[in-house]
Amino acid sequence: METAQTVEKKPDFDTVWAAIQATNEQLRETDRIVRETDRIVKENAIQMKETDKQMKETYKQMKETDKRVGEITNRFGEMVEYMVVPNLVAKFRELNFEFEKTHRDTVIASKEHNIYTEVDAFLENGDKVMIVEIKNKPSVDDIDDHVKRMEKLRAYADLHNDRRTYLGAIAGVVFNDSEKTYALKNGFYVIEPSGDTFTITEPAGKYHPHEW
Repeated sequence: METAQTVEKKPDFDTVWAAIQATNEQLRETDRIVRETDRIVKENAIQMKETDKQMKETYKQMKETDKRVGEITNRFGEMVEYMVVPNLVAKFRELNFEFEKTHRDTVIASKEHNIYTEVDAFLENGDKVMIVEIKNKPSVDDIDDHVKRMEKLRAYADLHNDRRTYLGAIAGVVFNDSEKTYALKNGFYVIEPSGDTFTITEPAGKYHPHEW
């Protein structure tokens, strides 16, 4: 019995050449894709570098602007404080307050009782103390902070057997109606510019001065 033998067909020149051509075409396409990808990556890297540079420059300018605004605000606040404080006694006298002493930039601190606060203007006599907070443009948060300040001062006064009545006031260069109403609602006297001087609005009507 004879065994059938399979004769393997050897590739001829045309077949090999066609395969080489196809491979070369694939290599060229792959190389094109690699070069295009590399170009895109480099362009994106350049753009990212430029964007990062611009962001850093913008951030630098913003910090410089914030610094200048802060300096102007602080100077303006100091100027207002020096204009308002010396005339507070006379203005409160119109509301029947007779304050004998005035203190500016007072720090109240008791490490033992965890009490620390700063007071812009502190007016006092034998019966009453008026604590004045001065802001360029008082906000609701500023008013809430002043309530907390008054509570700390009351606690500090009690520790030192100071039984005087503590009252609060908010002074502002610009007072929005809503913030002014909120301050009065919390029992604060409102101090604001009026012509060449300033006025003090007393919590009245449905609002009353808060005594701490």
